[in-house]
Amino acid sequence: MSDTATLPTWENLVKKQLKTEDIYPILEKENLEGIEVRPFYTDVQKPLANLPKVEESTHLVAKYHESLEDEVFAFLLDQNVENLDEKTIFVNNKDLAGHISPREEDQYFSLIDVFNEKEGSIDDQLAKELLAKGFKRSICIDISLHQNAGAAIYQQLGIALAKTKELVEAYGPEILNKLIFKIAIGGNYFFEMAKLRAFKMVFNQLSKEYNLDEVPYIFTETSFRNKAISDNENNLIRSTLELAAAMIGGADAVYTNNYLVSRSTDNSEEISFKQQIVLAYESIINVFEDASNGSYYVEDITQQIADKSWALFVEMEDAGGYLELLKQGIVQKKIYEHAVQEQQWIEEGRIKLIGVNLYPKLDVKKSIEELYNEKEIKAVRWAEMFE
Repeated sequence: MSDTATLPTWENLVKKQLKTEDIYPILEKENLEGIEVRPFYTDVQKPLANLPKVEESTHLVAKYHESLEDEVFAFLLDQNVENLDEKTIFVNNKDLAGHISPREEDQYFSLIDVFNEKEGSIDDQLAKELLAKGFKRSICIDISLHQNAGAAIYQQLGIALAKTKELVEAYGPEILNKLIFKIAIGGNYFFEMAKLRAFKMVFNQLSKEYNLDEVPYIFTETSFRNKAISDNENNLIRSTLELAAAMIGGADAVYTNNYLVSRSTDNSEEISFKQQIVLAYESIINVFEDASNGSYYVEDITQQIADKSWALFVEMEDAGGYLELLKQGIVQKKIYEHAVQEQQWIEEGRIKLIGVNLYPKLDVKKSIEELYNEKEIKAVRWAEMFE
């Protein structure tokens, strides 16, 4: 704000534009994260340093198809394909990972999660096999399930840290630069940017506990939670915004889940990948290290999310750690409680989902009780209630 743009001047201008004397309830952003969002920002309490990423520019990842070999440089692979030289490969199949022996010059990354969420255990044999493979990043910590199951942002990050700590205790701190984090990006645009930035902060903070200075490798994908079966065009718009948030937030790789929820076609797969191409080649937002740095709003919510995530991580460690809390059903119950509250907001229209609970409003066909189970972490789309 300039010297002439004083608070009363600003308030009067907004009152005039909104045609109301009571502007603050309109400008406040209600959320379930417990994040305070101010109506406006003139400064930030604690300016953040530039938050680096591992890759120089964000990898644009496509599901492998032979026709894409000439134009795509990074593939998601769940079947064996020969002679993919000079490509970056993200292996998404446990059996396939076991058969791959990367050369020094190969760019292979494992998206295999070694955690058994149902039993509350780590597959030790699988973890050791992956670590011996020579992948650029050997073990994936997958928290995309938690986002799609309805976990709050700070819960997702706290769980990611707690799972990291379990691996460090099992295999030593040198595993930190062998990890890749798979994170689903939802539709809360600025919050999702801040989520990735906050995770970089707290992961680096955890690494410093072991006298290291590590940056997390972040693989992002578009969320299923806010997608609807009968709303393909809106799904396409939502996932484009999610990709943009991931790139601006500093993801190392982005992948677009098909915007057709219940089926997949060659055309929909091509369009899904072209969303990334348009953003990267026309907006060039995948090359910046920390594009949202300096935004008072994003910096403020980044710091809040980081603080809440770290506090949850410490709380989980004090209570016995991730695996112990999983065995006790506490992790499942906490995610369930947040997911149910979120679903209630969908039912009430407090979270707006265009074409589902707004323009037009559909009748509820499934109850919250039918959708969720407090003993299980499972993906649930908001729109399932109306389908």
